[in-house]
This record gives sequence, C-alpha cells and structure tokens, in this order.
Amino acid sequence: MSTTLDPAPPAAEESAGARPPTRMGDVIFSKAALIAGVLVIAFLAGVGAFLVIQGIPALDASGADAYGEPSIWRFVGMLIYGTIFASLIAMLIVTPLAIGLALVISHYAPRSIARPVGYLVDLLAAVPSVVFGLWGLEVLAPRLLPAYNWLSENADWLPFFTGTVNQRSLLTASIVLALMALPIVTAILREIFAQTPRAHEEAALALGATRWEMIKMAVFPYARSGMVAAVLLGLGRALGETMAVAMVLSATGTGFVTLSVISQDNPNTIAAFIANNYANASGEKINTMVFAGLALFALTFVVNFAGRWIATRGQVKG
Repeated sequence: MSTTLDPAPPAAEESAGARPPTRMGDVIFSKAALIAGVLVIAFLAGVGAFLVIQGIPALDASGADAYGEPSIWRFVGMLIYGTIFASLIAMLIVTPLAIGLALVISHYAPRSIARPVGYLVDLLAAVPSVVFGLWGLEVLAPRLLPAYNWLSENADWLPFFTGTVNQRSLLTASIVLALMALPIVTAILREIFAQTPRAHEEAALALGATRWEMIKMAVFPYARSGMVAAVLLGLGRALGETMAVAMVLSATGTGFVTLSVISQDNPNTIAAFIANNYANASGEKINTMVFAGLALFALTFVVNFAGRWIATRGQVKG
C-alpha cells in the first residue's frame, strides 16, 4: 500500500518565502546612515573644490608671492619634503613602539593589566595637540639638548647630525608626532593581533614553539596587511598635524632641504607653515598657501586611502 505526501499548504509556502516584516527603526537608521555617508562625501568634495578653485591662481606665483621662492612648485616642493621627512622619522619611532605595546596588551600582559593599559593608550588620542606642543617645547626639547650635543660631537660623520645644534629641531618635532600617532597605530594593531585565529596560535604552541616564535609564525603572517595599514593611517595622522609642529619646530620661511635632524636649519612642514603665516597673508599669498593646503590635502588623502585599501584587502583575503 503506497502513501503519498500531501503538498504543503499554500499558506505555509507563502510564509516560508515571505520576507520578515520591515521595522520602522531599521528604515530610519538605514536612511540616516545613507544621508550621513552622502554628507561626508559632499563635504569632502566641497573642501577639494574650494582648494582647487582658490589654489589655481597661485600657479604663476613667484618671488614675494611664493615667499621668496622662484616658483610655486619649488615652494610647495620644499614644504612637502619637510612634511614627509618629519612624518617618516615619526613612523620610524612609533612603529616598533606600537607593535611592542600592542603585543603586550594582546598576548603578554594579564587581562587585569592589559585592559587599563589599553584604555590609557586610547586616552592619549583625546589629548589636544596644543598640549603635546607645550610638553614638547617646555619639557622634551630641553632634555634632548645634551643628547643632540653628543650626537653632533661624536656622530657628525652622518649627515643627520651635522650643523649647529638646536633643541627645537626636526627630530624633536618628529618625536612629538610619534607620540601623537602612537594611540591610533597601537589601537589598530591591538585589534588586528587579537583577531589571529586561536587555532593557529595553539597549533604553534603545541609544536613546541615559544610564545615569541608563535607570534612570528602565526600572528605576524596573519596580521601583515593590517600592520601596513595601521602604519599608513598613523602616517596620515602625522602628515596633517599642525599646532604641535608649529610650536616645537624652529623653522623660518619654507625651511631648508637638508638631512640634518638636530640643526637650527630645519625643513618646514605645510601645516606648520600655514599656521604660522596665514594670519599675515594677503592677496596672492593667500592663494599660495591654499595651493600648499591642496598639496597636503592630496597627500593625506592618498596615504589614508592606501591604508584603508590595504586593510580592506587584507580582510577579504582573511
């Protein structure tokens, strides 16, 4: 005797294929998020358009309108050199510190210690840049002067330690920039290291690896792209810093193209130059500084975009 199964009732079929009811709160949140995203893009495009429109008249600037430089390109080039040079030194300082601190928080320190330390590092991001500038000017710079004198006397065969020593040098400004970039780089690295699959770490330890060997074999390979992205985002933070560098760095005009990091002849940065000179500018000089701002805008945009792209690419691969 054969039996046949009756087909599901139409009501059951409709309920199985029906979409869940849409809640008013979800609709409001999605629309608000969309509007916020569009507004951010609109503001960014508006800033870019303003810089382009106001900066184009400076393309023919030279002489006094370019602050003594023969062309706008040399003016901007010298400032870009100082901006990138100071930021790269800051990244050389902050990268090993951030990696070590992130590893201590995520893998070495007990939870009772790691959590407060993580909170303290995050709180550094809330300190105003003017406070960092005052600290660098009044506390850090005088204490670095003996070290600068020693480097000038014993390591002057290196181009980085030549010239007349000045405590308000590029190296002092770079150290302040490193401390300001430390929270963002450490926070990103900490989250990336904590996302390493636990099975990978346990497998390395089960094979007899020490904790440091486990980090080299399991954590670093997994977090490689995220580490690069964190450093690039920290670099973007350092490139656009204004007040701290303007307060600490002793640079006149567009500065100098030099490799020395402890001398009184310092390269200048775009942000610090604009902060120090915009109030007294008029006429074509305003367009000149807006053009310099456009160069900084493009530079930071490219660096931050590269950092986000690398981070997203690493997540997709993971």
